[in-house]
This record gives sequence, structure tokens and C-alpha cells, in this order.
Amino acid sequence: MTVIRLLLVDDDPLVRAGLSFMMGGAEDIEIVGEAADGGEVEELVRRTGPDVVLMDIRMPTVDGLAATERLRALEGAPQVVVLTTFHADDQVLRALRAGAAGFVLKDTPPAEILAAVRRVAAGDPVLSPAVTRQLMAHAVAGTADTRRAGARERIGALNEREREVAVAVGRGRSNAEIAAALYMSVPTVKTHVSRILAKLDLNNRVQIALLTYDAGLLDEDGRDGP
Repeated sequence: MTVIRLLLVDDDPLVRAGLSFMMGGAEDIEIVGEAADGGEVEELVRRTGPDVVLMDIRMPTVDGLAATERLRALEGAPQVVVLTTFHADDQVLRALRAGAAGFVLKDTPPAEILAAVRRVAAGDPVLSPAVTRQLMAHAVAGTADTRRAGARERIGALNEREREVAVAVGRGRSNAEIAAALYMSVPTVKTHVSRILAKLDLNNRVQIALLTYDAGLLDEDGRDGP
């Protein structure tokens, strides 16, 4: 059994205690440390080597956004799941742009938080298609012309097939769904996703989705395609 090393970051000691009790009871989860502020995270990560960081967004000194940006710049950075009380908060969107693998609400049932940590540790983002659409709609509503132009320029680095895969990722499709829609194998989809991440210097599928929305690709290609 693979044990997932987990770091908890929240300024509320009661929240940390509850998360520690809940997560620490799972056989495949090891709590390797706790932090009360984002400013403590980098050193703790270097010392404890977590696989996943469960990160509060709002903290008084260094917030979860700044801490996520710092972590994702590290070599061999752990995956980050942000904790929030809002479905489509601007700070959540900024954290996802910074490289967080997804988010969970603080009132999420314990079993779902455990499942989220396991999914992220396995390399899958923690955003359902429904939540992805809600977040992206919120993001697009505030997309500036300069951001759209920049996103289009970055997307221009992709070939036609990679662009199709990127659009499908933006719609919240799984690898299996993309494979079926584009008539390719799942391993081929994974290869395309890896190339997209490398070409665009992105961390995960969530950032691919955000970029496709910023570029207006879904509006152009419609909702009925892959």
C-alpha cells in the first residue's frame, strides 16, 4: 500500500485538529506536519517531503495563494489542494492559476476530502466537470482583453491535435472521454496532455482548462464537439 504524505495548512487550530483527526485515521494517509500560516510552508515542505498539501486560502500573514505560488516553483513540488468556503471565489481561481490541483470546500464530507487527497496524489485534478464549468464561467466573466490576447498567443504553440485535446480538457472531459470523442487511445491522450503541459509551461489539467477559457476557445468551438 502506498502511503500519502500530507501537510495541513490552516490558521484555525480547530480546523487543523479536525482535519488531522479525520485524515490521520486513514491507513494510506500520514500527516507529516501542520502549519498555521503560508509563510511556514516552504520550510516544512523541504523538511517533511509531503506528497500533498491541503492549503487554506485565507491566512493572516502569507495567504494560500502566495504559498501555492512559492511551492509550485520548487523542484519536485508537492501537489496542492486549496481549502475554501466558496465555490467560485476569485482567490480560488488565482490559486488554480498558480498551480493548485483543485479545491475542496471546508464543509465537504470527510470521505470526499479523503478521496480528493487520494486523487491528487495519483495525478488527477480535483474538479468535477460541473464545478469546472462554474469556475470557468466566473473566470471568463472577468477576463480582460489583454489576458485573452496572451492566452491566444500561448495556445498558438500547439498543433491542431493538441489544441483539440486542450479544448476537451477545458470542458472537463476525462482521458477516456477525450479518447472516445477524438478516436485515439487513452495512452495517446495522456501523451498529448503531457506535451501540452510541457509546451505551455503549465502544471496540471486545471491550468490547461483555465487557459482555453481565457483564450475563448470554447466559445469558438461550440459545446457539442469534443
